Amino acid sequence: MTLPLIFTPEVTAALAQNRAVVALESTIITHGMPYPQNVETAQLVEDEIRAHGATPATIAVMAGHIHIGLSPGMLTTLGQAQNVMKLSRADLAACLATGQTGATTVAATMICAHLAGIDVFATGGIGGVHRGADQTFDISADLLELAQTPVTVIAAGAKAILDIAKTLEVLETHGVPVIAYGQTDFPAFWSRSSGISAPLSMTIPVQIAAAHLMRARLGLIGGQLIANPIPQDAEIPRTVISPIIEAALRDAATKGITAKAVTPFLLQRIFELTEGRSLTANIALVLSNARLAAAIAVEIAQMRSKS
Repeated sequence: MTLPLIFTPEVTAALAQNRAVVALESTIITHGMPYPQNVETAQLVEDEIRAHGATPATIAVMAGHIHIGLSPGMLTTLGQAQNVMKLSRADLAACLATGQTGATTVAATMICAHLAGIDVFATGGIGGVHRGADQTFDISADLLELAQTPVTVIAAGAKAILDIAKTLEVLETHGVPVIAYGQTDFPAFWSRSSGISAPLSMTIPVQIAAAHLMRARLGLIGGQLIANPIPQDAEIPRTVISPIIEAALRDAATKGITAKAVTPFLLQRIFELTEGRSLTANIALVLSNARLAAAIAVEIAQMRSKS
């Protein structure tokens, strides 16, 4: 059966000509920021990718189809939509079958990008092992997706609201390469360092691109996580953000927030407690990840053209 994929003309042309394409998730639009800042940020990220030689492909589910790339009008529609499903591996097929609107998380974006023939995906931060997971078993599907879907994901590490040490342990168990870019410390989303060393470190995009292609040659399943630290001038140091995160976690526990509602609640509460500084940092790190993703995608495309 034909896959339910719809490509924008821009993405279709780039893929047909073997040019660099970077996938983008859509939950940052529907669940990460308020309107109109969500749409403005999405457009900024797309423009940043274009400015660095690649084609952006924001991914979302609408009316029974996976859209690989969104027109400006569709971005605006999605940014204002209500009751949008937050899609991971478990929800993707059901959303398509019922014709609902769905925004893709890291896991679902990886699946859709791979179906579309896209190697590289830029996001903010991956999901992971939530604090208290020994009691709740709350572990993001993003980690297992990285273990089985061959897409290179560029993120500012794992979201700082998570148990980063346990997140790294799960990734190691499942054989996912975790590569810090330009430093040896694993970044923690709003902060450049989590205080934990990354298993691997690379300093130039060509190395990351070569590793991506080598994994395919070796027949290794799964993708790579590229941990790109937030730009220094946008960082919120760990000493500043850590007590704020703890306060937000206490608020979530008091209100009985669980499952998929946890991350949006925490991000909103941290936004309030930092008086908007967390959102400013979030935008800066997403733009930085987009730039690096474009550079890696360009290198992959060039290597393929020479092989």
